[in-house]
This record gives sequence, structure tokens and C-alpha cells, in this order.
Amino acid sequence: MSKEPTPENEAPDHRHATDVSSAIDDGTLAEDPSVRDHPRYQQMFPVLPDAEIDRVRRFGNLCRYVKGELLYRAGHLCPGVFVVLSGKVRIVGRDGLGHERIIHTYTKRGEFTSDVTQLSNKPAVVDAHVVEDVEAILLRPDELSAMMISEADLGEKIMRALILRRVLVIERGHGVVLVGPSGNARLLALQNFLRRNAFPSLTLDARQDAEAIALLEKLTPQPDDFPLVVCPNGTVLRNPDEGQLASCLGLIPEFDPTHVYDVAIVGAGPAGLATAVYAASEGLSVAALDCRAPGGQAGTSSRIENYLGFSTGITGQALAGRAFVQAQKFGAHIGIPCEVKALYCDRQPPSIELAHERRITARTVVIASGAEYRRPDVEGLARFEGCGVYYWATPIEARLCRKEPVLLVGGGNSAGQAAVFLASHAEHVHMFIRGASLEHSMSHYLVERITSLPNVTLHTRIELTALEGDARLERIHYRGAGGIEGSMTAHHLFVFIGAEPNTGWLKTCGVSLDSKGFVLTGPDIPGSGLQSQSLQTSVDGVFAIGDVRSGSTKRVASAVGEGAAVVAQIHRFLADTRQTH
Repeated sequence: MSKEPTPENEAPDHRHATDVSSAIDDGTLAEDPSVRDHPRYQQMFPVLPDAEIDRVRRFGNLCRYVKGELLYRAGHLCPGVFVVLSGKVRIVGRDGLGHERIIHTYTKRGEFTSDVTQLSNKPAVVDAHVVEDVEAILLRPDELSAMMISEADLGEKIMRALILRRVLVIERGHGVVLVGPSGNARLLALQNFLRRNAFPSLTLDARQDAEAIALLEKLTPQPDDFPLVVCPNGTVLRNPDEGQLASCLGLIPEFDPTHVYDVAIVGAGPAGLATAVYAASEGLSVAALDCRAPGGQAGTSSRIENYLGFSTGITGQALAGRAFVQAQKFGAHIGIPCEVKALYCDRQPPSIELAHERRITARTVVIASGAEYRRPDVEGLARFEGCGVYYWATPIEARLCRKEPVLLVGGGNSAGQAAVFLASHAEHVHMFIRGASLEHSMSHYLVERITSLPNVTLHTRIELTALEGDARLERIHYRGAGGIEGSMTAHHLFVFIGAEPNTGWLKTCGVSLDSKGFVLTGPDIPGSGLQSQSLQTSVDGVFAIGDVRSGSTKRVASAVGEGAAVVAQIHRFLADTRQTH
């Protein structure tokens, strides 16, 4: 059972800033030797020449700190990016168990601190200690965004460095510590949540890791307390849900309730992120909301190879991550995780109800909430979700089924991408489809790749009937052609059979839906007469794009195209609204 986050007396203590500074000075705090050997070290920690420092000055403000102070601390909001003019700053990574290591020391004029979270005003994941008096130029998040747009070449250099630093911290595992038995369903869910939100973490096996065992002796958890989570500030959570974890990490976004946005986008998949990028880049005030992570369903794809411009392919998470940063660069206010409860259209402008009794208001709303994974009507399915049944295939799941056979159900592109990815990890991949072949449901390049893999077997005209097992999935039952019943041993089942539209939150608005629950737009709305506004719903100022829209092409490229196209229609609506008032 999930419990409210509660600070524990037994949580590891953290040294005060002065204690850490002393440890840095006397050499007792170790520096990570692998950082300087990183192949992209020069891009990660560039030095701005005086000419570029002068360009930065136009956007920031001069600040000074004395030895022993902190520029920022893990788990707390960072003021922004500090461009060092003089002095010395050391960056220390630490996790919830108190482990600390020096990541980098800034000593040169023109070096700058912080990582990409500064664009979204999220908490820092490292400490920045002043070890010699510092004078610096501080670029706050809005000033950083303005500088990146006005000074494109300089902005590119800084942006690249900020992104690479976040990747470095993730690779090193500084941040939140997860403790639980391997394969625990809740543990896997939290791992995926942190991975997709690019938050660094370390996972300890509660049964085998010596440090985890020692921690458990202090905390004496009950079986339903797992997984345990130790936040960077030492707070211990017992079996938290994603929202509670996000709250402990300071990830829950804040919105000004008095501000009226030009456009609010519900859903941060490819369609929603595209709208955020194009709308913000054209000067509109943008809020984008998603309850889980950037990328939607596409964000879980192991490799997208047919998206224009990526000839070698790109993971869904990487594509979403780039779009997420790009939208913030142009000034979009992105709230993730941020659950939308309802949309109210009975007055203008419309308002969106968020979790925890919060609301935001916007002149226009874009529905880009996508779809939720479809669950087959199979006996025992829900019992094994997260402990043998999965709806996405990421490196986390791949590690669980390494060198073991897996079963995958589905015949679309997402199923094909997952099968190819899992084939490189699993002993064998069995694909179940209800049809006679893959040709009518899957892209040709994926069909060819699957048929060429020696450890992938396609089973046609077959469907699941039941699952069985005790603590985890042990066996699946199926029905083949002619009604022949059968069963096979399987510990890992991946389900990719499509999705249902995520439109339950629209009941308060009265947007017209088709018979399957997808949002009707433009000329598809009976009697609407909408032709030029092809993405507008039955409610003025409310638009729908991507997978949630009735009749849309369920492809990443199509979603991005609609995300861009809807911005022109938003401009037209806003212009018409101004003329009538």
C-alpha cells in the first residue's frame, strides 16, 4: 500500500556545507577520475573567452559569494547558470545515503556551472561549493532562455554543455536511491519514471547488496514498505507512488494562478511537444502538461528508424528529450509530472483543473493526451503487471529477461521495434499475432528485420487465454488456429496490442468524441462546417492533435506535423477573438 512521504529519524545524516568544504580542502573527498577521461569532456566543460563573456553580461547580473557558501544544493532550486569571473567552485555529487564525490572544479574565468534543469527551474542534483571567493554573472532561467535565442552560436555551446552534464550525473548514479527486491513491480515503475524524466538514481538489491541490507537493519521495513526510496536530502519514503516521489524530489511544477496562457497543451508526446516548440518560438505564452514523462508512448520506443532525418535511428526517449529541452529553450512552461483532472469550457477562457486543487487558465487548449496501453481480456493479467507483464520494452525490462525466452503479443510497428530490441538481450522472442502475417500491420523494413533474426519466431492466428504463476508469471495459455488449446512456460510477457484514447478527463467540457472515444475535429464533426480549422474540436478554442484525434495517422511524424500545423490555427483563433472584443 502506498504511504505518504515521511522523514525518518534513521535516515543518513548529511554533512553541513562547511564540513564538505573542509573535506574538499584536506583531500579526504575523492574526485571522480573518470570525468576528465570522458570523450566529450571539452564540450561538457568549455571555457568562454572574454568576447563571449561580454555577450553574456547583457542578459545576467553580477553576484559575489564568499568561501564556504553554496551556490546551490541538491534537492533545492538553483538560481540559474553562474559564469565564473574569478574564484573557485567545486561540484559535488551525492546520493541519499551520503556518498559524495567531486565531479568537477571550476577554476578558470569563463567556465560556467549548472546543467539543463536550469531551463525548467527544477531542483539541482549536485552541490556547488565555493572554495575560494567567487565573482560571477548569474543567468536566471528566463535570462538564460533569452540569451540562447538572441545569441544562437553561444547558446548552442552552453546548451550542449548543460545537457552533457546531466547525462554525466545520470551515468554516475548521483541522486535518489531505490531499495527493493529485484523484479519488484513498484520498483520497476519508479525506475522507469526516473529514467524517462532524466533524474539520476541508484538501485540497490534489498536481498544482495551489503549497503542495502545495512540500511534495512536500521529502518526495519515491513514487506509492503518496498520499494524504499532515499531522497537526496535523506528523507526515506516507503512504497511511494510516482507523485509522492516527484514531490520529495521537488519535481512538482508551480504555476502562477493569475497568469492566462495563450495556449495550454495537455500531453507531452511528440504532438504536444511539437506544439510547445512552434508556439513558444513564435512568441506565444505556452504551458505544456503531462502526468508522467516527456514522449508519451513514443518515449518508450527502443528505436525509431523511419522518422525523417535520423537514418541510423533514435530512441523515443532521446527524441522526446531533445524536443523537451527545445521547447524550454524557447520559453515554454512545461509541467511534468502534472496530472490533469478536468477541462472546463463553460466560460472563456477555458480552465484546466490539475491535481492538488490547482488550476491554470488559457485562451486556447490543445488536446494531445494520446492513448493508454490496451490491455487484453486475459485471465490473471492484472496480477502480473510489473512482475512478468510489461507494456513497453526499455533497457530496464531488457536486463530482467536477459538470456531468457520472452513472449511478445502484437503485430504493429511498436511491437516490431520491441521484438528487434529484445532479440539482442533475450534468449528467444516468440511473437503472437492474431492475423495470418505482419505485412498489413507493420512497416516493411521491420518485417524484413524480424524475419532475418534467428532468435525470433512468429506464431500466427494465435491468442492468449490465461496466465498463471505464484509470485511471478510462470506459464501462459493460448488458443491457436482451429481452436487448438496449448500452453508454454514464460516468465516475461510484452503486450503491444494498441491503445485506447485518453479522453476521460474531457467529460466536463463536452468535446465531441467518435464511437471509440477519440476526439472529433474539423469536418468530421457532424454539422460543424469546419474546413479551414481542421484540428478544432466541437468547442471553440479547443483543438486536438496526435493519437487522441479521430482519424489521425498513428505515426510520430504525423503527430509532429499536426503539432506544428495547429499553431497556425491557434494564431487565427486568437486574432479572430481579439477582433470581436
